[in-house]
Amino acid sequence: MEKTNYAIFVDLENAGGKISTLNSIIEKVKMRGEILIGKVYGYTDQFAELKELLLSNTFSVVPSIRYGVNQKNNLDIQLVIDALDVAFTNQLIDCFCIVSGDSDYTPLVGRLKAMGKFVLGISRSEAASNIFINACNEFVFLESVASGSTKQRKAAKDENDDGSMQALNKLIAEILDEQADDDGCLYASELKNILLRLRPDFSERNYGHSSFGKLLQDLQTRFGGILLINDHFAVKIRLQGEGKEGLSGSQALSKANWQDAFVAKLRQYQDEGFERVNPSILKAAILNDYPDFDEKEIGFKKFSDLLRQLERIKVLKLEHKDSRTLLIRIL
Repeated sequence: MEKTNYAIFVDLENAGGKISTLNSIIEKVKMRGEILIGKVYGYTDQFAELKELLLSNTFSVVPSIRYGVNQKNNLDIQLVIDALDVAFTNQLIDCFCIVSGDSDYTPLVGRLKAMGKFVLGISRSEAASNIFINACNEFVFLESVASGSTKQRKAAKDENDDGSMQALNKLIAEILDEQADDDGCLYASELKNILLRLRPDFSERNYGHSSFGKLLQDLQTRFGGILLINDHFAVKIRLQGEGKEGLSGSQALSKANWQDAFVAKLRQYQDEGFERVNPSILKAAILNDYPDFDEKEIGFKKFSDLLRQLERIKVLKLEHKDSRTLLIRIL
């Protein structure tokens, strides 16, 4: 996999300013490459809990000094200036991540792409402009980023040991799901590089093995979720056919339990600070937990019919951000 170096610019107003959410963004980018430059905009004392996370990832901050009615515009302009400065002066940076959905950043995205840079956009559903989404090389909704990492951290917490073999196995499964090639494979060397970006203190010796290959063999034997493949003089890893379901351990959804599953997922988003969610993100999250889910199997012709049923029991409210975009407001 080609090495990529990222500069990441975060609009804290869009990201929400929670440790878990910002950490999810950072981990999402670290799976793809090295973060050489990181900067957050709109920092105030209310985000003081972010200090350790920002310092440990060598991020710098642009404070929000309230004066007049154009403060947000000032920060937006500063972000554009900083991004272009990096693009013109730092040849090591070939990828940019912009955490904001504001359509005002579309000209910036166009300029960066014209310079041969890859642009990843991340934003909340409710704040994401369709113009900005379509302008980026790749765009992901913040809800999907936060949901996956929250699930991973909760699993580790439940085991009372972030360094346990089972927690490591879950993390590797998430990396494979995110970064595997078209054949579902990832070279062991690249997997280890990603693990080191995510966990700089990672070492196979912490798990009682003298080599990374022996650690992977142990994980394969213990849990059966990954499969090692010899590729000449290299080793590839992929998820086993049933591996993802085995890792999730979820029962199938039925007419009796589907509402509880949807309510739990919506509460998870709410706990992460999201007031609104894109319907496609919610369905993808449910499918991740319940791979066999099909709304028709529980009595609905369309997913929108299922959402309307949840609206009738006052779990959510369906709203239109504009004439084309439907959003779920969590009640």
